[in-house]
Amino acid sequence: MAKEKETKATKKEQAADQQKPATKQAADEQPKTDVATEQTEKLQAEVAKLQEQLDGAQNDYLRSQAEIQNMQKRNQKEVSEMAKYGPQQLAKDIVPALDDLTRALDVQVDDESGQQLKTGIEMVVKHLDKALTDNDIHAVDEVGVQFDPEIHQAVQTVPASDEHPADTVVQVLQTGYRLADRVIRPAMVIVAQ
Repeated sequence: MAKEKETKATKKEQAADQQKPATKQAADEQPKTDVATEQTEKLQAEVAKLQEQLDGAQNDYLRSQAEIQNMQKRNQKEVSEMAKYGPQQLAKDIVPALDDLTRALDVQVDDESGQQLKTGIEMVVKHLDKALTDNDIHAVDEVGVQFDPEIHQAVQTVPASDEHPADTVVQVLQTGYRLADRVIRPAMVIVAQ
């Protein structure tokens, strides 16, 4: 029995000795685990911060790309409009001179020098009309057409008749001009009512 007690005591001591190193080992590993956990948390926080920065940079990049595309579209539209409506200012500058030349043609002349001058003015008017037409600028001066407030300006009305039904242009007092779908100057007209 003494041997059995001795064996049991030895086994208990050995078990206690085995537990001590395990506990000591666990105690040694505990600080290492805490340090590793702290480092992992720091790294995860840094990764999250970097991910936020990356997301922000990607959003900024996408916004910049969209803004560049919008600028290109605006620029393309402006270039297109300039090509389409570029002659508008030229027409606005030429039309008053053309009106004056047309009024000069209405003057009656009797002598040969006056007739030659009138022929020269007719040639200038034809060249100006051709220049306007070549630039897609067309005169609005038709009589008998339906009155359109977008291209006509009614300055007077007359009673409608069989010859001139209601809401038609009876007479053009001043020629109007339009460039493509834009009115440069409305025609001043007399309208039947």
